[in-house]
Amino acid sequence: MQRFDTARRTGVICRAVSLTCAAVLAAAPCYAQPKIDPSRGAAKAAACASCHGSPQRPPLAGMPTLAGQQEQFLVLQMFLMREGLRDVPQMAGTLKDFSDRDLDEVAAYFSRQTPARGGTSTKPKLHARGEVLAKGMACGSCHLGDYTGQRQVPRVASQREDYLAATLKAYRDNKRIGTDTSMNSILYQVPDTDIDALAHFLAYQ
Repeated sequence: MQRFDTARRTGVICRAVSLTCAAVLAAAPCYAQPKIDPSRGAAKAAACASCHGSPQRPPLAGMPTLAGQQEQFLVLQMFLMREGLRDVPQMAGTLKDFSDRDLDEVAAYFSRQTPARGGTSTKPKLHARGEVLAKGMACGSCHLGDYTGQRQVPRVASQREDYLAATLKAYRDNKRIGTDTSMNSILYQVPDTDIDALAHFLAYQ
Protein backbone atom coordinates (compact mmCIF):
# COMPACT_ATOMS: atom_id res chain seq x y z
CA MET A 1 0.00 0.00 0.00
CA GLN A 2 2.81 2.41 0.88
CA ARG A 3 4.47 1.71 -2.48
CA PHE A 4 1.21 2.45 -4.27
CA ASP A 5 0.72 5.73 -2.35
CA THR A 6 4.27 6.79 -3.14
CA ALA A 7 3.83 6.00 -6.82
CA ARG A 8 0.55 7.90 -6.94
CA ARG A 9 2.08 10.91 -5.17
CA THR A 10 5.03 10.95 -7.57
CA GLY A 11 2.75 10.64 -10.58
CA VAL A 12 0.45 13.44 -9.48
CA ILE A 13 3.33 15.78 -8.64
CA CYS A 14 4.87 15.12 -12.05
CA ARG A 15 1.49 15.93 -13.58
CA ALA A 16 1.37 19.14 -11.53
CA VAL A 17 4.74 20.24 -12.88
CA SER A 18 3.59 19.39 -16.40
CA LEU A 19 0.45 21.45 -15.84
CA THR A 20 2.38 24.55 -14.83
CA CYS A 21 4.71 24.13 -17.79
CA ALA A 22 1.72 23.76 -20.09
CA ALA A 23 0.30 27.01 -18.73
CA VAL A 24 3.46 28.81 -19.80
CA LEU A 25 3.48 27.24 -23.25
CA ALA A 26 -0.18 28.03 -23.76
CA ALA A 27 0.64 31.73 -23.46
CA ALA A 28 3.08 31.56 -26.38
CA PRO A 29 1.76 33.13 -29.61
CA CYS A 30 2.60 30.06 -31.69
CA TYR A 31 -0.15 28.08 -29.91
CA ALA A 32 -3.75 28.53 -31.03
CA GLN A 33 -5.27 27.70 -27.65
CA PRO A 34 -7.80 30.15 -26.12
CA LYS A 35 -6.18 32.77 -23.94
CA ILE A 36 -6.45 32.53 -20.18
CA ASP A 37 -9.29 34.80 -19.03
CA PRO A 38 -8.69 36.42 -15.59
CA SER A 39 -12.26 37.77 -15.55
CA ARG A 40 -13.60 34.23 -15.70
CA GLY A 41 -11.20 33.41 -12.89
CA ALA A 42 -12.71 36.27 -10.87
CA ALA A 43 -16.14 34.69 -11.16
CA LYS A 44 -14.81 31.29 -10.06
CA ALA A 45 -12.95 32.91 -7.13
CA ALA A 46 -15.84 35.06 -5.91
CA ALA A 47 -16.05 33.29 -2.55
CA CYS A 48 -12.29 33.34 -1.92
CA ALA A 49 -12.19 36.95 -0.70
CA SER A 50 -14.15 36.06 2.43
CA CYS A 51 -11.03 34.33 3.80
CA HIS A 52 -8.15 35.51 1.60
CA GLY A 53 -9.15 39.16 1.52
CA SER A 54 -8.57 41.56 -1.36
CA PRO A 55 -6.22 44.43 -2.26
CA GLN A 56 -8.52 46.62 -0.14
CA ARG A 57 -9.09 44.23 2.79
CA PRO A 58 -6.61 41.98 4.61
CA PRO A 59 -7.22 38.24 4.84
CA LEU A 60 -8.48 36.55 7.98
CA ALA A 61 -6.00 35.57 10.68
CA GLY A 62 -3.80 32.69 9.58
CA MET A 63 -4.88 32.97 5.95
CA PRO A 64 -2.51 33.93 3.13
CA THR A 65 -3.10 36.96 0.97
CA LEU A 66 -3.26 35.92 -2.69
CA ALA A 67 -3.18 39.36 -4.34
CA GLY A 68 -0.09 39.61 -6.54
CA GLN A 69 1.02 36.05 -5.83
CA GLN A 70 3.03 34.23 -8.51
CA GLU A 71 0.67 32.69 -11.05
CA GLN A 72 2.49 29.39 -11.51
CA PHE A 73 2.81 28.95 -7.75
CA LEU A 74 -0.95 29.40 -7.31
CA VAL A 75 -1.73 26.88 -10.06
CA LEU A 76 0.57 24.31 -8.51
CA GLN A 77 -0.77 24.72 -4.97
CA MET A 78 -4.40 24.57 -6.05
CA PHE A 79 -3.63 21.46 -8.08
CA LEU A 80 -2.01 19.74 -5.09
CA MET A 81 -5.01 20.61 -2.92
CA ARG A 82 -7.52 19.47 -5.51
CA GLU A 83 -5.72 16.15 -5.91
CA GLY A 84 -5.56 15.61 -2.14
CA LEU A 85 -1.78 15.84 -1.93
CA ARG A 86 -1.80 18.97 0.20
CA ASP A 87 -4.17 18.79 3.14
CA VAL A 88 -5.70 22.19 3.95
CA PRO A 89 -8.88 21.60 6.01
CA GLN A 90 -10.28 25.06 5.18
CA MET A 91 -10.05 24.23 1.46
CA ALA A 92 -11.56 20.75 1.69
CA GLY A 93 -13.84 20.18 -1.30
CA THR A 94 -13.56 23.77 -2.53
CA LEU A 95 -11.65 22.87 -5.70
CA LYS A 96 -13.13 19.45 -6.45
CA ASP A 97 -15.13 20.68 -9.46
CA PHE A 98 -12.42 22.96 -10.84
CA SER A 99 -10.89 21.95 -14.17
CA ASP A 100 -7.21 22.57 -14.96
CA ARG A 101 -8.29 25.61 -16.97
CA ASP A 102 -10.30 26.90 -14.00
CA LEU A 103 -7.15 26.73 -11.89
CA ASP A 104 -5.19 28.63 -14.55
CA GLU A 105 -7.79 31.39 -14.71
CA VAL A 106 -8.23 31.75 -10.95
CA ALA A 107 -4.46 32.00 -10.60
CA ALA A 108 -4.33 34.59 -13.38
CA TYR A 109 -7.00 36.65 -11.60
CA PHE A 110 -5.15 36.74 -8.27
CA SER A 111 -1.69 37.25 -9.77
CA ARG A 112 -2.86 40.41 -11.56
CA GLN A 113 -4.13 42.07 -8.39
CA THR A 114 -2.03 44.73 -6.71
CA PRO A 115 -0.52 43.31 -3.52
CA ALA A 116 -0.83 45.23 -0.27
CA ARG A 117 2.34 46.71 1.14
CA GLY A 118 3.70 45.53 4.46
CA GLY A 119 3.98 48.93 6.10
CA THR A 120 6.59 49.83 8.72
CA SER A 121 7.63 47.44 11.45
CA THR A 122 7.12 48.54 15.05
CA LYS A 123 9.67 45.97 16.26
CA PRO A 124 13.02 47.17 14.85
CA LYS A 125 15.15 44.60 16.70
CA LEU A 126 13.02 41.69 15.51
CA HIS A 127 12.99 43.15 11.99
CA ALA A 128 16.78 43.50 11.98
CA ARG A 129 17.22 39.93 13.22
CA GLY A 130 14.92 38.67 10.48
CA GLU A 131 16.85 40.57 7.84
CA VAL A 132 20.11 38.98 8.96
CA LEU A 133 18.50 35.54 8.85
CA ALA A 134 16.99 36.13 5.38
CA LYS A 135 20.39 37.07 4.02
CA GLY A 136 22.20 34.25 5.81
CA MET A 137 19.70 31.67 4.57
CA ALA A 138 19.92 33.12 1.03
CA CYS A 139 16.14 33.54 0.73
CA GLY A 140 16.66 36.00 -2.10
CA SER A 141 18.37 33.42 -4.30
CA CYS A 142 14.98 31.84 -5.05
CA HIS A 143 12.44 34.41 -3.87
CA LEU A 144 14.49 37.24 -5.48
CA GLY A 145 16.02 40.23 -3.74
CA ASP A 146 12.68 41.93 -3.09
CA TYR A 147 11.06 38.62 -2.05
CA THR A 148 8.35 38.88 -4.71
CA GLY A 149 9.11 35.36 -6.00
CA GLN A 150 9.27 33.95 -9.50
CA ARG A 151 7.32 31.28 -11.41
CA GLN A 152 6.74 28.40 -8.93
CA VAL A 153 8.54 30.22 -6.11
CA PRO A 154 5.99 32.24 -4.09
CA ARG A 155 5.88 35.91 -3.26
CA VAL A 156 6.59 36.18 0.48
CA ALA A 157 6.96 39.96 0.68
CA SER A 158 4.07 41.59 2.59
CA GLN A 159 2.49 38.21 3.36
CA ARG A 160 0.63 37.84 6.66
CA GLU A 161 3.16 37.37 9.48
CA ASP A 162 1.20 34.65 11.28
CA TYR A 163 0.73 32.69 8.05
CA LEU A 164 4.42 32.95 7.17
CA ALA A 165 5.49 31.75 10.62
CA ALA A 166 3.09 28.80 10.54
CA THR A 167 4.15 27.83 7.01
CA LEU A 168 7.87 28.01 7.76
CA LYS A 169 7.40 25.87 10.86
CA ALA A 170 5.40 23.35 8.83
CA TYR A 171 8.29 23.08 6.36
CA ARG A 172 10.74 22.64 9.22
CA ASP A 173 8.61 19.92 10.79
CA ASN A 174 8.17 18.16 7.41
CA LYS A 175 4.41 18.77 7.40
CA ARG A 176 4.22 20.89 4.25
CA ILE A 177 4.21 19.13 0.87
CA GLY A 178 5.58 20.65 -2.32
CA THR A 179 7.36 19.58 -5.46
CA ASP A 180 10.80 19.59 -3.83
CA THR A 181 12.32 19.45 -0.36
CA SER A 182 14.54 22.52 -0.48
CA MET A 183 12.53 24.47 2.10
CA ASN A 184 12.41 21.48 4.44
CA SER A 185 16.19 21.17 4.41
CA ILE A 186 16.83 24.92 4.69
CA LEU A 187 14.64 25.20 7.78
CA TYR A 188 15.74 21.97 9.42
CA GLN A 189 16.20 22.55 13.18
CA VAL A 190 15.73 26.32 12.87
CA PRO A 191 14.26 27.44 16.25
CA ASP A 192 10.86 29.10 16.58
CA THR A 193 12.45 32.40 17.63
CA ASP A 194 14.40 32.64 14.37
CA ILE A 195 11.39 31.65 12.27
CA ASP A 196 9.27 34.30 14.01
CA ALA A 197 11.92 36.92 13.27
CA LEU A 198 12.16 35.85 9.63
CA ALA A 199 8.37 35.93 9.23
CA HIS A 200 8.24 39.40 10.77
CA PHE A 201 10.89 40.75 8.43
CA LEU A 202 9.23 39.33 5.30
CA ALA A 203 5.79 40.57 6.35
CA TYR A 204 7.07 44.14 6.36
CA GLN A 205 8.69 44.13 2.90
